[in-house]
Amino acid sequence: MEYLLAAGAFLTGLALLVWSADKFVDGASGIAVCLRIPVLIIGMVIVGFGTSAPELLVSALAAMDGKPDLSIGNAYGSNIANIALILGVTALFSPVLVRRSVLKREMPVLILGTLLSLVLLWDLDVSRADSLVLLLFFTAVMTASVVFAVRRRGLGPAPEINNGGAVPAAPAPSLGKSVFWLVAGLLVLIASSRLLVWGAAELAVLLGISDIVVGLTVVAGGTSAPELASSIIASRKGHDDLAVGNVVGSNLFNTLAVVGVAGAIQPFSITADVIYRDMLLMTLLALSVFVFGFSRGGDGSICRKKGIVLTLIYVVYTAYLICQALYSQA
Repeated sequence: MEYLLAAGAFLTGLALLVWSADKFVDGASGIAVCLRIPVLIIGMVIVGFGTSAPELLVSALAAMDGKPDLSIGNAYGSNIANIALILGVTALFSPVLVRRSVLKREMPVLILGTLLSLVLLWDLDVSRADSLVLLLFFTAVMTASVVFAVRRRGLGPAPEINNGGAVPAAPAPSLGKSVFWLVAGLLVLIASSRLLVWGAAELAVLLGISDIVVGLTVVAGGTSAPELASSIIASRKGHDDLAVGNVVGSNLFNTLAVVGVAGAIQPFSITADVIYRDMLLMTLLALSVFVFGFSRGGDGSICRKKGIVLTLIYVVYTAYLICQALYSQA
């Protein structure tokens, strides 16, 4: 009976997740059109933050409950899933455009934030001082992004809502309707992701899997479900900047804000595996976006073949964690 309840919660959460992601993306892109804000900034600040709300909630609750492994595993596992799983799977549906400006501006900031976290956590302790540095860097990055968006506002024509160029541009949506669907979609996204995570985590607990593995796989994958759903839908609707901005913003949020808040609530220690396995892979995946998205002629893209590579990396990583957990229990 417990298995059926957990499986039912997982499937219901998944169905609601897909519906709410569609409305959320429509609202976010509509706001970009109405306010003449670059879609990439909307993806980083609004979509990236909004879809990372489950990670922040789960990690904060885990820190308060004295489960630091679940907290750090959720944050870094989500980052790995964001690039390897989300960009990988999204590219399987439709090649993801990576603008040269992203490789020059947003991705270096993400890598710098990741390296900063690596330096601060090298001693295997997340202190309140470390958390403060992470939160201050996060605040500075987001402030700079908002200032950039304000300065760019109105400098060019409003972004168009289209279906990858397959159909003529649709009429500009109203700001009120866009805000409504953004907020409504976000609320259902968070609620459905929590239902999905609860069902998945409950199944993992029933199978006797450890906190760190649950955090890196089940919970991280579940809390990344909003990013996955919104990125796939955004890409299929021709909003590649929204999909890429979503991943970049979410990873910045997880690396700096989620870990920072968890450490501020309750300082904790981490294992060496987090540094040499999870953070190393997280950094290499961020660098892979440079390699996969680079093009001499201008904007690049993550094609289906590169998407397969990223997806396989995630599958192998997850399989390794599961096998390691099963071996340690044997």
